[in-house]
Amino acid sequence: MSELSHPNSPFRVLPLARLGAGGRWRTEAMRSYGAPVLLWFTRGQGRITINGVTSGYGPHNCVYLPAGTMHGFEMNAQVAGTIIVFPQGSEVQLGLPQDAEHLRLRDADRQIDLSNLVDDLQREMERGAPRAERAMMCHAGLIAVWLERQIASMEDHDRRPKSGARLVNAYTALVEQDFHSVKTVRDYAAELGITPTHLSRVCNNACGRPASAILQDRIAYEARRLLTETRVPIKDIAASLGFASAAYFTRSFQKQTGLTPSAFRKQG
Repeated sequence: MSELSHPNSPFRVLPLARLGAGGRWRTEAMRSYGAPVLLWFTRGQGRITINGVTSGYGPHNCVYLPAGTMHGFEMNAQVAGTIIVFPQGSEVQLGLPQDAEHLRLRDADRQIDLSNLVDDLQREMERGAPRAERAMMCHAGLIAVWLERQIASMEDHDRRPKSGARLVNAYTALVEQDFHSVKTVRDYAAELGITPTHLSRVCNNACGRPASAILQDRIAYEARRLLTETRVPIKDIAASLGFASAAYFTRSFQKQTGLTPSAFRKQG
């Protein structure tokens, strides 16, 4: 079961610190979730990478990520906040944004409004009263309206990505779609109509890592997730991630983490 799943509710509301409990890879490695999420940072600061583009975050930053958005963020002991996981497939019903959004709330009233909306949703989920799911959808709808209003108030030039960022966004979207395959950076670059060298250059400019590191990081996260959250045999994990053999997967995984897949599964 995923660290963000909940057996009795289509919603999940939990402290950000819970995500970091399993180690830095739980937050910093490139990953995505199958449901839309909202990150509400209330204390601390660090860097967050969304669709291959890195920027800083600090207190009172709100980040909305549609389902399938590749991301990772630094998480230390000073960082506090909340993550909301919306129900899978609820984007249209709730009117959630179609694109990832990073909002820096400098106005105290906006900060209080969002905190109250998050608290109301969490309270309803914890009460478990009759018709709680319907009530939670109503609270989530209010959060969606709040997001829509904040986005509408932003200037177009504040939201328009630069050409390099658009290219990295396209690359990470392809990786998210096909990282289970045997595709290499050269294959992705060809699909984008550019050279591997140019692709790595724009990735380095956008997030400080080459295209190959983004791809390897995404595969490594998925491998670690499957090893800790499932009992799928290691040879089947290797095959599902496009490795030619379990031995090749073991060598690659050990190079990335310092542990064999078996050892990593045991310690998890």
